Amino acid sequence: MVLSLTTKAQQLSKPIWESQNLAVPESVLYSATEKSLYVSLIDGAGNVKDGKGGIAILNIDGSVKKANWVEGLNAPKGLALYKKTLFVADITAVISIDIVTGKIINKLEIENAVFLNDVTVDNKGVVYVSDTRTNKIHRIKNGQSELYLENVTNANGLKWINKNLYVLAGTELWKIDENKNKTVIAKGFEKPGDGVEQLKNGDFIVTCWAGLIYYVKANGVINKLQDVQGQMNTADLGYNAKENLLYIPTFNHNSVIAYKLLMD
Repeated sequence: MVLSLTTKAQQLSKPIWESQNLAVPESVLYSATEKSLYVSLIDGAGNVKDGKGGIAILNIDGSVKKANWVEGLNAPKGLALYKKTLFVADITAVISIDIVTGKIINKLEIENAVFLNDVTVDNKGVVYVSDTRTNKIHRIKNGQSELYLENVTNANGLKWINKNLYVLAGTELWKIDENKNKTVIAKGFEKPGDGVEQLKNGDFIVTCWAGLIYYVKANGVINKLQDVQGQMNTADLGYNAKENLLYIPTFNHNSVIAYKLLMD
């Protein structure tokens, strides 16, 4: 673990707003184009195909735009947007949703999947989805799924950035290049990582479901921004780069909280 020994140059503001009464929110995706926040709602157990889950849409001030935009999902988790299609990790399948109509376009079952968790998409529309229980990452290309990477410990948070796939693997942040070469960017998070976003300066924000938020410098130095373990969860975050805002789904606390990332 590499921790900064200097005075922390980054911190979170007090909450800007908190949107409450959300049924177990797991992931938040900010869309500047749509001026909206998409929120996956598990609404029950995280590993049960009960059809109770769904997607809500919030306005960027935290008010609810559409409480039940999409319904009938199975413990939905990670979200990714490509053009007008929203991709959702749905336990053993990846759901595709037309964001104009709110209609489900496709449901692709991933072979041998157990607990699909996060999803990201590259600039060509290729989708990557992590399976935390099987330590694998799958890829969806031309409508077909294939195993992309194995032996990814507790594979969870994914983010495609500039031809590289960034992966939260347990207590480490990895970079996987086009040839599947692995570089460990940072390590030493207290709990397994959940969500990852890259900032404008090349650094990262990492959340851990247990209630931790970290600032991760590109050189691997990490600063703990928040520790609310035992009070609430901090699941798969959304990020507004223009306003430097973080949107944190609190899972069992049933809310999404917006913070401003303060930089010296």
